[in-house]
Amino acid sequence: MSATHVSARAGPGDAHFAVFPDRADAVAVARSFRGPGTRTLTHPSGRPWLTGHWHDDELRTARAGRAALAVVGTHPCDTGWLRRRAERLRDLAELDALARELPGSFHLAAVLDGRLRVQGTASGLRLVFHASVDGIQVAATSADVLAAALAADPDPERLALRLLWPVPHPLAGLPLWREVTPVAPEEALLVEADGRSVRRSRWWHPPEPVRSLEEGAPAVRDALTAAVGLRTRSGGVVSCDLSGGLDSTSVCFLAAGSPARLLAGTRPGHDPADSELHWARQAACFLPDAEHLVWDTGAPPPALAGLLGADDLLDEPTAGLLDRDRLLHPLPALRQRGSRLHLTGLGGDHVSRCCEAYYHGLLRHRPVLALRQLRGFRALWQWPLAGTARALADSRPYPKWLGDAARRLRDPAPSPVSSALGWGVGPRLWPGVTADAEHAVRHALREAAASAEPLHPDRGLHADLERIRSCTRVVRQWDRMAARAGVPMASPFFDDRVIEACLAVRPEDRVTPWSYKPLLTAAMRDVVPEACLRRANKAKASLHASGGPREHPGELPALWEDSRLERLGLVDGAALRGPACRPAVPRPRDAVLDAALACEVWLRGLTRATEAAAPAVP
Repeated sequence: MSATHVSARAGPGDAHFAVFPDRADAVAVARSFRGPGTRTLTHPSGRPWLTGHWHDDELRTARAGRAALAVVGTHPCDTGWLRRRAERLRDLAELDALARELPGSFHLAAVLDGRLRVQGTASGLRLVFHASVDGIQVAATSADVLAAALAADPDPERLALRLLWPVPHPLAGLPLWREVTPVAPEEALLVEADGRSVRRSRWWHPPEPVRSLEEGAPAVRDALTAAVGLRTRSGGVVSCDLSGGLDSTSVCFLAAGSPARLLAGTRPGHDPADSELHWARQAACFLPDAEHLVWDTGAPPPALAGLLGADDLLDEPTAGLLDRDRLLHPLPALRQRGSRLHLTGLGGDHVSRCCEAYYHGLLRHRPVLALRQLRGFRALWQWPLAGTARALADSRPYPKWLGDAARRLRDPAPSPVSSALGWGVGPRLWPGVTADAEHAVRHALREAAASAEPLHPDRGLHADLERIRSCTRVVRQWDRMAARAGVPMASPFFDDRVIEACLAVRPEDRVTPWSYKPLLTAAMRDVVPEACLRRANKAKASLHASGGPREHPGELPALWEDSRLERLGLVDGAALRGPACRPAVPRPRDAVLDAALACEVWLRGLTRATEAAAPAVP
């Protein structure tokens, strides 16, 4: 079963492409990347440079002498400004500064004296992969594009890793095809002029968290304002989630001050105790020029609806697949009302707030402050004293923690306090995973532990970066789905400049037991009305999330019939079909089972794409 890249229905917000060196033997390779609707940007020689799909508004390119630059995505570049940068380019390393300077979310490609450079975003929302195709190094923004050119099949051991929850760093970044190599978000890929030699160069480092709340809040406000402004400056109609939470409310008020006309949409939860609608209506009172839409609580599909027919999947399975239809539900109505773009508050939790794991290191440097805060966290989260003490005393380096995780895959879920103050949530496997798959996962964890380095030596910043990149991999899937539904989606909190502004603030000012989202509250003080800043909680949506199996009782058993995971020997089919045949039992979503569901859905979508692209048999 080889991967097949499906390019139909690509439009604004769904830019994806491959990048080729300026060589005669790359021309034939590039032909295998062409399909219906494919566009090509050429080198001065006329040979292909970028081949793929993008909208005119997403691409800016410029050439000057021996250099050429291309920026694809959301950015402020115009052709004249980009040409001036190309004229001054003497070394590809100079693009580090350019990538750290521009607001927005984009891929950057460059060529200088025949050498290529390609990079995505530090957030992980825009990724880069590469592979050797007929001896030529080709870079691409999606792993499945390269796998299709190689006629490669997903590797069963890599699939087994995706049955873990969560998949820890660095294993989470591995593509499903061994022939495809990932480029870390903080790195750029460099392809030499021979088209065969590659290396990677680090262009991004997280800022040191040294700013006070008073110093950092204006920078966060400016970065988020710029991020929303990039999306709204051309006017028209844009839509925005208005959940009543501070993240989406902040984006809404920033968009309301732009040239665009705003549609604000609220999806109330099913839980009678959910206060989302109350807070959303309160915010809407301060947005007189916006149209506030409230979706029928009975109308959105449950979390697991529509999985068997999903045809807009990307190059990896994520838990975001399971919320596909719920995500897409409001988009047709928004499109009918003229929305050209849908803004979300996704990422606000991940960047403005930070992980409590910072206090593990803070205890050693500022013990009085750390102990006072930790007492508050213990009361807030009901952490037991003994468990808290054990978590704080655990000083295992990351490789040791990762290696130890290989021995605990079948253990009960780790305690919340050990996850909060440690390197992360210890990964677990669902009981239905076979012994062979478990063996493969243990081996991969131990192999990774032999050379793994954390994303940052401080476990708090490591946890922050891992959490951001874990979420952007889901949002990356959702962006594809929304774009193909006709209303591109944007999440300004995940722009690199916004992330940097947040990470630069001291952790004790970003997460505290004494206030809710202190950084974002301070940043939005002059933008969001005081009445809307008072909310000190958020909805969990657990009742809605648990409704899928109950409301669609026939869908899960159908999903596990002739299971692709079972065919590969990764899961025990009988174990899977047992719980699936009792959909009337109310239970919350299980993250470990969700991992198996996402893999099954993704494999089925891959099979459909392969069969649809296969030539007809005469």
